[in-house]
Amino acid sequence: MPGESFHVVDVHSGGTFAHRDIAFEFGTWLSAEFKYYLILEFQRLQKEEQKHLSAEWDLQRTLAKINYRIHTDAVREHLIPLEITKAQARFTYASEADLLNVALFGMTASEWRAANPEVGKKVNIRDGATLEQLVVLSNMESINALLIGQGLPQGERLTHLNRTAITQMTSLLGSEHIRQLASSNDEQ
Repeated sequence: MPGESFHVVDVHSGGTFAHRDIAFEFGTWLSAEFKYYLILEFQRLQKEEQKHLSAEWDLQRTLAKINYRIHTDAVREHLIPLEITKAQARFTYASEADLLNVALFGMTASEWRAANPEVGKKVNIRDGATLEQLVVLSNMESINALLIGQGLPQGERLTHLNRTAITQMTSLLGSEHIRQLASSNDEQ
């Protein structure tokens, strides 16, 4: 906290007060063991914070995957005729997934893979998404499922979803909580 101070004992004058940062620096100058324990504690705290951030990202990725089920059910029920082959159905699912990718990321999955050949085939565009993007993606899957159910053509849905993505990303990136998460992540 700003202005927080610690009492530093000085055998010649009976003691003095110093800001905590100065007290830590003084303690590390006096004792290599103190400096070592201070570094270990700092590293432990960084790992704990990284675990927490990773858990939040994992949760959002899981939610996006769960919402994807809602999305694929809407595609199956409203866009895939009974008479088509499984390959044709897979194309429709991929097309709808890419609709979301274009609305949020500005590119299809295959365009992303072409631009990122070093990541291999096991990682996809959504695996590299930020926490904010995963929140918006999850929301967009539900919205697109509703729009499909209303019978809106793909082009109109893309326009609507893109506006939604821009609005939600702007809102999330302006959030104080998100800025705190991002700044703590940048410090690591």
